[in-house]
Amino acid sequence: MTADQRVPERPLLNRRLAEFGTTIFAEMSALAVRTGAINLGQGFPDTDGPEEVREAAVRALRDGRGNQYPPGPGVPELRTAIAAHQRRWYGQLGLDPDPETEVLVTAGATEAITAALLALVEPGDEVIALEPYYDSYAAAIAMAGGTRVPVTLRPDAASGTFRLDLDELRDAVTDRTRLILLNTPHNPTGTVLSREELTAVAELCVERGLLAVTDEVYEHLVYEGEHLPLASFPGMRERTVTISSSGKTFSFTGWKVGWVTATPELVGAVRSAKQFMTYVSAGPFQYAVAEALALPDSYYTGLREDLRAQRDLLSRGLAEAGFGVFQAPGTYFVTTDIRPLGETSGIDFCLALPERCGVVAVPTQVFYDHQEAGAPFVRFAFCKRPQVLADAAVRLKGAAAGG
Repeated sequence: MTADQRVPERPLLNRRLAEFGTTIFAEMSALAVRTGAINLGQGFPDTDGPEEVREAAVRALRDGRGNQYPPGPGVPELRTAIAAHQRRWYGQLGLDPDPETEVLVTAGATEAITAALLALVEPGDEVIALEPYYDSYAAAIAMAGGTRVPVTLRPDAASGTFRLDLDELRDAVTDRTRLILLNTPHNPTGTVLSREELTAVAELCVERGLLAVTDEVYEHLVYEGEHLPLASFPGMRERTVTISSSGKTFSFTGWKVGWVTATPELVGAVRSAKQFMTYVSAGPFQYAVAEALALPDSYYTGLREDLRAQRDLLSRGLAEAGFGVFQAPGTYFVTTDIRPLGETSGIDFCLALPERCGVVAVPTQVFYDHQEAGAPFVRFAFCKRPQVLADAAVRLKGAAAGG
């Protein structure tokens, strides 16, 4: 090899992504496989979704629908179904998107978030995100060249969950702020932002001329309170990119079918970025998700009630094992405090937990910029079969005993 053929000595990974390595979910899932532990770290169900939805995917494959490139915005059947879904659940709040111009199908919500940030954020723009935040947010902001500005959700004794400090949010906005990246119901804390909180966010966006990108993938998994799309608040429809997906609602996380709803201008901006990422994806699954979105109310109610029971089962087991357990009004997750167990580092605790009692969890600290704020917190996923959760609860009693 000549000198001209040598790999340059500068780092191969560009500086925007230098802080990001393998995701915590991949690391902890690999640890679960290596140790044979119960995996309550990564948020995926251990059962598949409705049989009729699976059969719809098989039927689409056999009928040759979606086996070649689907249309860039998504197949018309799915865009129509997404628009109908928004109208069905939120039409009384004023949401009624046009399937032709105000809906975009994506490769899951993660791509939708990344494409939205790449499209809307210029280098140097500030993006406010509520920490702890899903790890892809930080990477997507970095890829867009934005500056991440965390606003911390903090434990609230009165509600038993995590709450947004509205004064802290207002103070975080500067002349460089471009948008607020919001997640409700919130992963990892399980918090569902209240009407009061969302009203304040909307008023701030309107007052300061900010855009909003909202991750609402857990919209149907609310056990206490209600899910209110930010786009439904006064002045927000024209400045909000609303994102959701089929994975959590129908228990097909591997299909990666998500979507964006927004005004034609915002959808067009997101599509400009998205078309150079996956271009299109999940052709046959798009037809199946279109049918899934039309399932009766009883499906959504049953899913929510089953997950509420699973949440309560795991929360009781964690409390009996000595954890401090926060309320989880929504999502797949319950957050715990390990200080009652005499522990202070969630990372150390989670790395040791599989060997101590055969359970894998995720240290919430990795979702914080202010890592000291998240150090004692650990997230457990309850989207597993009841017998698995009961087994995990028995094993977790070993955490209190130290082995």
